[in-house]
Amino acid sequence: MPGPRSDLVRLRVVLTVFFALDGFVFAGWVVRIPAIKQQTGASASSLGLALLGVSAGAVVTMMLTGRLCRRFGSHPVTVVCGVLLSLSVALPPHTHSAFALGLVLLLFGAAYGGINVAFNSAAVDLVTTLRRPIMPSFHAAFSLGGMLGAGLGGLVAGHLSPSWHLFGLTLLGLLVTAVAGRALLRIEPPRPADRADGAPHDGTRPPDARTRGLVVVFGLIALCTAYGEGAMADWGALHLEQDLGSSAGAAALGYSCFALAMTAGRLTGTTLLERLGRTRTVVVGGATAAAGMLTGALAPALWAALIGFAVTGLGLANLFPVAVERAGTLAGPSGVAIASTLGYGGMLLGPPAIGFMADWFSLPAALTSVAALAAVAALIGLATRRATAR
Repeated sequence: MPGPRSDLVRLRVVLTVFFALDGFVFAGWVVRIPAIKQQTGASASSLGLALLGVSAGAVVTMMLTGRLCRRFGSHPVTVVCGVLLSLSVALPPHTHSAFALGLVLLLFGAAYGGINVAFNSAAVDLVTTLRRPIMPSFHAAFSLGGMLGAGLGGLVAGHLSPSWHLFGLTLLGLLVTAVAGRALLRIEPPRPADRADGAPHDGTRPPDARTRGLVVVFGLIALCTAYGEGAMADWGALHLEQDLGSSAGAAALGYSCFALAMTAGRLTGTTLLERLGRTRTVVVGGATAAAGMLTGALAPALWAALIGFAVTGLGLANLFPVAVERAGTLAGPSGVAIASTLGYGGMLLGPPAIGFMADWFSLPAALTSVAALAAVAALIGLATRRATAR
């Protein structure tokens, strides 16, 4: 049986803090990518391969994290990964080659992937217990953290070196993890009695073929979405600075606009899901993101590109939360791990793919691939509307 209502409220608050911290730390890293690119002397393609380390580390550890959550619980795993994430973000500024950068980003990506599976698993259990589609609110906290992290990065970019900036993120991350982690470990995880398909929600029973197929479908939607989010994080600032001639601060503003729009979309996500349902939310969101990214990638002026980035954020806002929540409801931590692994596979493919396409064609042309995959997510949502109707 679920714990007292006050425990559920406290759990929602603490998980929201961890989601926000994750977005804040990640955004603090991505807005310093142009400076670290210059520091390492990497080309677009070699930087893409180095950035592959984040996604590779995440994908490799996600399935392992699902098993750790089943064995030890999602709450302790969240806290441990929060510590690792905070420590590892300080490492990239101390590298001086693309190869060394890729190695430290493997560790950062492992912590990033681990904490995402852990706190999403905890959030899915809470969503199932409350029987309300509140998953977008947690991802809104991630986006808000990303907006604040990018905004702060833009403010300090001209005054602090990447080393001091990211070391500050380490100290802040460890402090927040110590306070929020202590609270999280004191809260008994909710135990939802049943999944949506009537099977036990504990994730110990292997899912049947149909369930596995649905989880993979949700993972493909997550893949298309994560590709776009990763592209905005890794290449958005560089596009504005390199192709449109903006300053480092204005380039960081691009990711802030994207994150702000995602925050707004996710804050209204529960209402949107209750009114439109999951299928319409995915279809409309994918189409909107496709239109926005075409504008952001091909617009000749900074203001138009920023509008395009914002529209892209609105469109992508609720696709990933819907995909992960549905996969977790069907198969517990294993479902979250599978969907997240496929999702971050989009980030795994994104950095090198965009880097190579930028070398072969141009960075704006490469970024149009985000629009193409957003449209694919919309088509998948439409094609699976009967299976996801419930």
